[in-house]
Amino acid sequence: MSVSLTINGNPRTLEADPESPLLWALRDELGMTGTKFGCGIAACGACTVHWDGVPIRSCQTMVGDLEGAEITTIEGVGGRAAEAVKAAWTSLEVPQCGYCQSGQIMSAVALLSETPRPTDGDIDAAMDGNVCRCATYVRIRKAIHTAADMLEG
Repeated sequence: MSVSLTINGNPRTLEADPESPLLWALRDELGMTGTKFGCGIAACGACTVHWDGVPIRSCQTMVGDLEGAEITTIEGVGGRAAEAVKAAWTSLEVPQCGYCQSGQIMSAVALLSETPRPTDGDIDAAMDGNVCRCATYVRIRKAIHTAADMLEG
């Protein structure tokens, strides 16, 4: 089956089983390996991408549901919020092993795009389901607050 969609601003046609998860189309068909496989059941957040600006779990989003969709992956995320998040992540040395970080960043960018001055509660709600096996949650929260400060200044 052919599915036409936009990925990172580029029109694409995926030739895939409609019941195939977007994660595997991104990684295997398009070679975009920044989106990670973590659990396969949408419980860890490592596979987070944006569908029309909303964070989704690509391991449970089927290719057949994406006709006309606009998908943004870690390779293509941009804009003020993304640049602030990336800068804060780097300056605060958020990652340890780094495996979950593309999903964490995608969720943080979506949060700051909608809520420029998030509270700790906002951050907890937006980041819920993004698991970090290295437990860098304190640095992640601080980086989101730092990115919010950068956006304000």
